[in-house]
Amino acid sequence: MAEALFAFGEKSVIHALMYSTWGWPAVESLHFIGLVLLIGNVGVFDLRMIGLARGIPMRALHRLVPWGIAGYALNVLTGFLFVVSAPDQYLFNPAFQTKLSLMAVAGFNVLVFYRFAWARVAPADAGEDAPRGAKIAAAVSLTCWVGVIVCGRLITYYRPPYHWCFWC
Repeated sequence: MAEALFAFGEKSVIHALMYSTWGWPAVESLHFIGLVLLIGNVGVFDLRMIGLARGIPMRALHRLVPWGIAGYALNVLTGFLFVVSAPDQYLFNPAFQTKLSLMAVAGFNVLVFYRFAWARVAPADAGEDAPRGAKIAAAVSLTCWVGVIVCGRLITYYRPPYHWCFWC
């Protein structure tokens, strides 16, 4: 898999872009902007569901969620550029693998939230509390996204040899 990703990066413009003078720093900056959009919007919505800022109606904050989705899409795109540029530094890295696992849990969590809890959360006006299920979903979301941030930072500091990944 690492060889295929590396070959794809070499044959496309990705490798040349990422290893140009400003390529990696520019993509890293875009990745950070995506993170800010994601956490800044979805995180605030989650905090409201947990019980902070009860003076703000749920629907008002929910209008910001598309910005969080845009941030997530930007992070997926820029994250793909990182992985294709140095697949051996990511695929075998437990911090990266944990990051992807947490993203999967967060994705499943949002599906469960919109299937089972959103209908009861949407009509909540200012001052109203979210149902218990929504609070749990919000706590799971915040925990996962904080974990994604921590693991993302650990990727650059944790460069294990290939034999550390027992399932790779």
